Formats: sequence, C-alpha cells, structure tokens
Amino acid sequence: MYDRDEFPAEFDATADREESATVLGFPDHDRTGEADRTGRTTDTGPEDGIAPEDWTVNLDDERDDNTIEGTVVELPVDPADAPKPDFHAALDERLKGLRPVVPVWMRDRDEARYVARWAARYSAHTGAYHLARTPKYSAKLLTRVPRGAGRITVGTARWLFDREAAPLRTEAVRRGDVETYLKLARMRNDRVRSRLAMAMLAGIGGTVLVTIVLVLAPEAVRWMLAGALLAGLGLAGGPADRPLLDVARIKPRARKLTADVVTRALLATGLVKDAADISFPAPIMRDGPGWRATVDLPHGVTSGKVIARRDQLASGLDLPLGQVWPEPVPGGSLRRLVLWVGDEDLSQSPPALWPLIKRGKVDLFATFPFGRTQRGTEVPMSLMFTNLLVGSVPRMGKTFALRLVLLAAGLDPTAELHVYDLKGGQDFMAFEQIAHRFAVGNEAPAIDYALTDLRELRKRMQDRYRTLRDLPADICPESKVTRELADKRSLDLFPIVVAADECQVWFTHKEHGEEFAEIVTDLIKRGPAVGIIIALATQKPDGDSIPSGIRDNVGTRFGMRVMTWQVSDMVLGSGMAKSGTNAAALTRADKGIGYLVGASDDVDSQLARADLCDSEHTALVVVRARALREAADLITGHAAGHAPVVDEPTVSLLDDLLAVLPATETRVWSETVTARLAELRPEIYGGWKPSQLAAALKPYGVTTVQVWRTGDDGQGANKRGIVRDDIAAAARARRQQAS
Repeated sequence: MYDRDEFPAEFDATADREESATVLGFPDHDRTGEADRTGRTTDTGPEDGIAPEDWTVNLDDERDDNTIEGTVVELPVDPADAPKPDFHAALDERLKGLRPVVPVWMRDRDEARYVARWAARYSAHTGAYHLARTPKYSAKLLTRVPRGAGRITVGTARWLFDREAAPLRTEAVRRGDVETYLKLARMRNDRVRSRLAMAMLAGIGGTVLVTIVLVLAPEAVRWMLAGALLAGLGLAGGPADRPLLDVARIKPRARKLTADVVTRALLATGLVKDAADISFPAPIMRDGPGWRATVDLPHGVTSGKVIARRDQLASGLDLPLGQVWPEPVPGGSLRRLVLWVGDEDLSQSPPALWPLIKRGKVDLFATFPFGRTQRGTEVPMSLMFTNLLVGSVPRMGKTFALRLVLLAAGLDPTAELHVYDLKGGQDFMAFEQIAHRFAVGNEAPAIDYALTDLRELRKRMQDRYRTLRDLPADICPESKVTRELADKRSLDLFPIVVAADECQVWFTHKEHGEEFAEIVTDLIKRGPAVGIIIALATQKPDGDSIPSGIRDNVGTRFGMRVMTWQVSDMVLGSGMAKSGTNAAALTRADKGIGYLVGASDDVDSQLARADLCDSEHTALVVVRARALREAADLITGHAAGHAPVVDEPTVSLLDDLLAVLPATETRVWSETVTARLAELRPEIYGGWKPSQLAAALKPYGVTTVQVWRTGDDGQGANKRGIVRDDIAAAARARRQQAS
C-alpha cells in the first residue's frame, strides 16, 4: 500500500480505462503539513527525493479510526437479535417443566410403600411421645386455667362495653369535635344495649344447658365436659412464647441465604477484603434441601482456598460445619465458587439405604447406584473399563464403600469376583458364597493364594487380548469387550472384579511386595480394556504403600477424610486439592462422606455419601446374588468348592546363590552373579541386572558392597558385589525361622 496520491512511474492508473470510481481518502497520521486530503498539497512527495521503496506507514498507531470523509461510523458491538422461534417450537417449550399430575412417589410402588412406612413410623413416634407426656400437659393446663378465665372475663367485658372504640371517642374529645363525639356515643350505646341482650340470652341458655347436663347426663359425660371446659380455659391462658406441647422432633437450624449473609461469611474467611470485590453471577435459589449461591471471588482468590477454610465460612454463616458445602465449578473459572447450604447437618442425618438391598440386578456395563450428594440426588458409578481406589483414615467407612461396590458386582451374575480382605476381619466373609477366589488375612497362605491368583489373571489378560485380536471385525468392531461378548462364556471376556481391602499389605510385603506391585500395575494399566477391574482400599496411600504406577493409573477414586492435602492428592489425584477437591477438609463426623472423582462423564468430581448397606443387608444381597448365579449356572471357583493350585515356593534365591558361589569365592561382583543365575534358571533370572539382584536381597537383610577383583581381561576394578558369608548367614536364618 502506498500513502501517496501519485503512482510510481511503472504504474499507469488511467491507461486504457475511463474514470469509473471515486477514491476515498483515508487518514494518514504520519503526514504533516497536509492542507486537505483532496487538495493534493503535502510537505513531502517524490519531488523531495524520497523514493517509493522508502515510503513508510506507522503500524503502531492505536487510534480507533472509524471515520470516512469526516463522518463517524458507529461499529456494532451488541450481538444480533436471535431469530424468533417457530410457533410450534414456542408452544412445545411451554410444555417443558410441567409438574406431574400424580406425584412420582405415588406412581412408584416402592416409593409409595416407603412414604407410607415413613408416615406410619413418624405418626407412631409422635403419638407415643405426646401420650407419655399427658400428665405433664394436664398439669400445665390446670395451672393456666385461672389466667384463661381472667382473659375470657376481661375480653367479654371489653366486648360488652365497646372498649375497642374508646380511643376514637377520646380523640374526638381531645379535638373538641362535639358532633363526632355525639355520633360515636350514640353508636356505643346502641352496641352496648344489643350486646347486653345477646349476653343475657346466652347466659340463660347456658344455665339451662348446664342444669340439664348436671341432672340428666351420665357422670362420664359430665366429667368430659368439665375437662373440655378446663382445657379451653387452660389453652386461653397459655403464654404465646410457651406452647403447651413439647417438640417431638428438633428441627435443624436452617439459614436462608442472602447476598449480605454470603458476603459476611466470605469476609470472615479473611480471603476477601472488600465486599465490592465479589459478585453474584446467578441469583441465590433453592437447590434441593438447601440454598445455592454462585459467587465470583476476587481476582487471585481461588475456590480451593475458600474450601480449605470451610470452618471459617461456616462460622461466618453461624451454622454447623455439616450444613456448609462450598465446591468449585467443574471446568469453570478457578475463582468461581458454588456455596450450598443445607437445611440439615449432613453428618447428623442418617444415610440413605442402598436401593438394591431387596430387589434389582446390576449390569456392570451400565451404572449402578453408589450414594447421594449433599442435595439428596443419586450418585451413579460405573466400574467397566476403569479401576477404583478408596482411601481414608481408619473408621471413616472405606470398607463399607468397597463392599458396596463388590455387592453391585455380585448382582451381575456374569461377573467373576476375586475378594481379598487383608485386614482379616469379618467384613467380607459373606462373599465366600459368590466369590471365584477368596482369602482373608495377611498370613503366608493367604499371600501365596493371592499371588497365585494374580499370576493367573495376568495370563488370562494376555489370552483375552489374543481373543479380541482374533475375533472378526463385525463381531468386535472396536476391539473392546461388550455386553454381547461378555455373555458368550466360551470367549472368557466376562467382567472380572478384583477387590483388596488394606491393599498396602501386598505392596509392602518383604518377600513378594515387588511382584505384587508389578502384576497389579500391569493389570491396572491393561486390564480394564479386556474387562479386568481392580478395586483397592487403603488407609495409607503414600508412595511406599501404593506405588505411583498404580495410583497414577486408577481412573475412579473415592477419598474420604484424610489428614493432609498431600495425602488427599495421593487418593484423588495430583492438583485436586488446589482446585478445591480436598478430602482433608472433611471432619471426623463426616463418616461415609467423601469426594468421588472420575465416576461420571458429566461431573469430574463431586461430594458423595455412600449408601448404607450394613452386615445384615450385605448377607441379604449376597443370598440374592447367589440365587442369580445358580439360576445362570455360574457358581465357580471358591464358591463352588474349587480351590486354585497354589504355586509352591520351590525356588529360593538364597539357595541358588549358594549354588553358583563356590566356597572359595568369598566376594563376587553382582554382574558375575546375575550371569551365573541366568545360566542356572534362565526362565527366572534371565535378564536380571545388578540393581534387581540388590533389590531382591534387601528383604533378607543382605546389602551389596564394593568388591575389588580382577576381571577376565586381567584388569582390576572396584564394583558392587556380594559377600558369600552374608548369603550363607541369611539362608541359615531363614531355615531357622521356617522351623
């Protein structure tokens, strides 16, 4: 582009064409001394000796130029109006949100029965509560009878003599308005005469009625009427601030949220310095059994910081901690906070019963009910193609949560269960009736049993991948397990659920810990694609107890109360505490309550309370699950009385080392030892490196040392190695321990 009116010589703007357009002049802020855009008068030009290639344009000018020939052109900034909806679409839109004619709970048989049972239970409790306090209520009524009689007498006298109009007559006297006063006086006299007449008639009628009752009515009726009279007088004499009946149920303190209340609470956290720094992008509204407020915090203040100070927020709201639940907005701004304040303390309200206790089946390829949010809405969970990690401090409900997931898997008769209770209690004993593999405790037989099972599962995983690879594309188009493939038992592609409570026992085992970690890591990484699901529960999710390869590859996590945000991130995932999902913010009273991550495609993380299914309910569900499997002829493994063949520990590393180390060699390099071991048992030691040898000897208390030796090339070198006497001593100690 050129900022001169004359074209260079090589251009001929008028050659062979007639003028057919008008050239508009645009402002040029670099040109000075220009008299007029159309006057062709400038201080610079070709005659000044400036060549066309040296002409410049100022690209840094930030002035908004929206003028043409001196006329300001208004640029549109508002979006265009949306097109008007179709008439039929508008009518259909008005049909949305219509409330059902018959409530949902009346149309569902189970819900109707539940409501009926609740109403009966509530009525029975309330009736019994007040019946037990009848003597107290009677005494209170008798003490209030004199006051009630006095109130009725005074009220009747005021009505008879028209005392309610006395202020009007007094005001007329004060103003000296004789005419108004006389009118009011005549009206008062008329009212008094008519009311006295009515009172006399009522008195005569009442006297006659009382006489008849005293003479003719049975004694029981007389006592009932006397009691009713006294009760009426007692009710009339009751103070307004002290009701007669006690409260059968203490209602929790509810707080109606307003912008002022929320602002005060945020100021109480110390993170907000000025109320003007926060805003409300949406109205505060009811959301289930509570209130919901959406708040934009000041710049630089994240929702995670407010959540970490939940106790201060609750203090600012003057409410119990269990009613205050701040949460981040998934996928939204980090400074946007959703504050939900419940009508009741969540930790004090009873958990909901699992809806599948008495009836229902589960398809693991779909979702199943797991718990409820603080709003009371159902929280679904899906196990297929993922793994599960449950973590918390002891006594917070992680065993209940893991057991609930296992029960759901048990209600899918095609699922194969492998259950390991490494704590050694009775929490999972009922699963013996339906589990394909089952072991309790952390003793050597249970550890060997579990290790044998995991080795077999690893082989089955390889076979499943081979099966998927060999299936025709029309049967397995996406190369993944489907419900149809799982139902074909011969393909061995049905869901397999492996659950281990207190799984850290496996990974910290002195002898087999590394192998447990290696196999489980492989199953977690590659197993979900072929229907193998790992569910782990632990009270110690640190780096030593659960290897990072396992923690980092678990897709679904449920974290209940932990002590620090670092441990919370180990359970829920790195960075979750910073974004506001922090299990360390939960309290000791929040049993069964935790953050569920990765269970839904719609919500990345959500607060959930696991449904209740205690030991008695668990036994009922397992009986139903057993019946489903018997009907489908799918009782296998441990439940059918078949135990796996446990791999006998016929190979001993210490014995093999003594076999390849002659007594004449007191110190040997590790690389020499691994080469000899590979020759002895290539199927076990093939490919071992010195570092693997050192790790394998560590559980026996043997460490590598620096060894000076001469190599095959005649050169001396100082390398890591082992001492044969240390190996012999460890072997003797192991034999003594075994005996």
